Amino acid sequence: MPSWEFIWTDETIEHLDEHNISPEDFENVVRRPIGAGKSPSSGLPVAFGYTEDGRYFIAVYKMLDETTVLPVTAYEVNEP
Repeated sequence: MPSWEFIWTDETIEHLDEHNISPEDFENVVRRPIGAGKSPSSGLPVAFGYTEDGRYFIAVYKMLDETTVLPVTAYEVNEP
């Protein structure tokens, strides 16, 4: 598993909470994605995976450097 550091802000945590995604779920999916790619709207990297309770979601983030992740957003999506 990559040893990335996640930079969490109160605003980002609140935003994820609005989508019922925990920071732990976000970190787990980014570290061990089922699928990955780039956001068509922003060009940022994305990871796909499941919350602890089984909901499928997308995590959008920005790599600040090789080991530092800035979470941007996450929300449920339909499974492929």
